[in-house]
Amino acid sequence: MSGRRDKHDADSRGRTEPTLGDIDHLDAPRAPASDGLPQVSVEPRRHHATTPPTVHESRRGWLVPLLLLLVIGIGATLWLKRDNLRNMVPQTDFNDLLGRAQQALQSGHLDGQDGTSARELYQSAIAQEPDNDRARNGLRQVGQAELAQADAALQAGRYDQAAQQAGVARELLGGGSDVDRLDQQIATTRAAQVQTTDLVDQAQQALAAGKLDGPQGAGALYRRVLQADSGNAVAAHGVDQVGDALAAQARKALDANDNAGADADIDQLAALQPNNGALPGLRATQAEHHKQQSGALDDALKQGMDALRAGHVAGDGSDTALTHFKAALAIDPDNARARDGLGMVAQALTVQADAAIDAGDAGQASGLLDQAALLAPKSAEIAAARARLSGVAKQPASQASAPAENQPDDSAPTAAPAVLSPQQSAALAQMVKRAQIAASHGAIMLPPGDSAYDLYRSVLAIDSNNEAALQGLHALPAMVMQKFNESIGGGNLIQADDMLENLSELSPGDANQATLSNRLASAWLDQAEKQLTDNDRFGAMHSLDRARKLAPANPRVQDLSARLQGAR
Repeated sequence: MSGRRDKHDADSRGRTEPTLGDIDHLDAPRAPASDGLPQVSVEPRRHHATTPPTVHESRRGWLVPLLLLLVIGIGATLWLKRDNLRNMVPQTDFNDLLGRAQQALQSGHLDGQDGTSARELYQSAIAQEPDNDRARNGLRQVGQAELAQADAALQAGRYDQAAQQAGVARELLGGGSDVDRLDQQIATTRAAQVQTTDLVDQAQQALAAGKLDGPQGAGALYRRVLQADSGNAVAAHGVDQVGDALAAQARKALDANDNAGADADIDQLAALQPNNGALPGLRATQAEHHKQQSGALDDALKQGMDALRAGHVAGDGSDTALTHFKAALAIDPDNARARDGLGMVAQALTVQADAAIDAGDAGQASGLLDQAALLAPKSAEIAAARARLSGVAKQPASQASAPAENQPDDSAPTAAPAVLSPQQSAALAQMVKRAQIAASHGAIMLPPGDSAYDLYRSVLAIDSNNEAALQGLHALPAMVMQKFNESIGGGNLIQADDMLENLSELSPGDANQATLSNRLASAWLDQAEKQLTDNDRFGAMHSLDRARKLAPANPRVQDLSARLQGAR
């Protein structure tokens, strides 16, 4: 190749061929003159210069991270879909294992030790592939099935099986509220089963002791067992035994003309066994006895009131108020009118004793108070009269034997004031205060020694003229009626019953007694109605019995008794 340019090429291509020039003078100083080539200035090379990227290089810079993200995404997708991908790969043995596990689950073969149960097969599959969703879900289904079977076993009374399967369910499900609930039910049921066994033992002991009625009687205990376990054969047989015993007891009471006892036994039998075959005959005999004795009872009560008005209170002979009222109680021991009659006899004897004290006849007064105390040993009037008699007896002999003409007209013997030391007076004042507090708290007659009644009497035994104690003793009946009204208003019928009994003791024959008895009887009947509505037949029977003792002639008593007999 020569250093000349081809003019034709230069013209046609529009470019100039480079030439080497004069290589012989390279080392010589460059002449300023032109050598025919374009002037090019060469700058010194800079090692730290930055070359801007080309377009292609820029594209390659963001493409690499994009590819990296794409690879990561594909990897994550493959990981999440590993079970689906795995299922796409033929796994004949593993799939067969899962199939057999599912079949065992559907057939109810949940657990075992021969390798064929659903639990064992699913656990074997998980051992091969710990992350396999089908195997894990299958094992969870086994746990749920165990839980369902445990619940069914509990309902069927198979408590040990229920507890065992509940334990397996807890292992497979890892606990949970359903498992906790079932465990609690099993524990509660087992406790009730133990209680049922105890109740059977208690009922058998009560039956052997002849204790048939009441909340702790054999009948009530056997019924409680049957409510908890309706299929308990021992309790069912026990109810039959109690029914037979009550029927025999009722017949014996009717033969002895004990209507009250017979009524209670028949009501107990009707509540325990409404379909007992002995009931119709007992009811018929009961009605006949009531009809026969009703006339005799009314006659005795009428004769007693007539004798009382005539002043034939007590003493020898058969035509006294005391004799007739006792005859009425022999016919009906719980008859309220007969008890009130005896209270009125005690009041009349106390009035006679006061008259004897006024006449200075301490011996006659003491005898009359003794008779009255037999009928009403807790009477406040009798207690006050005894205190008065005791004070008169302590008078000096000279004063007691003084001629009547030396005493003022219209004056009765009075007790000499007790001579007390300041310490004794303070002690008596404190005792009176204790009695007042006891009365305000309802401790009227009980507890012995610390009741208001006993404290007032203790004061009067020392100072028969103690005005505070006498007033407190006389005020006790009114306070009892106040407590009675409060108890009725608050629904505390047991306390109201106690207050009514206190009133009959403190003030026998009180005119308010009949009214209060009817009020309390109505309250007991209301409670019996509610208990019967709530299917508490034993409670209703108990309340009815309370009402019958207070007001046997109340029409609601007979109506509720008939309903109780027909209750199922």
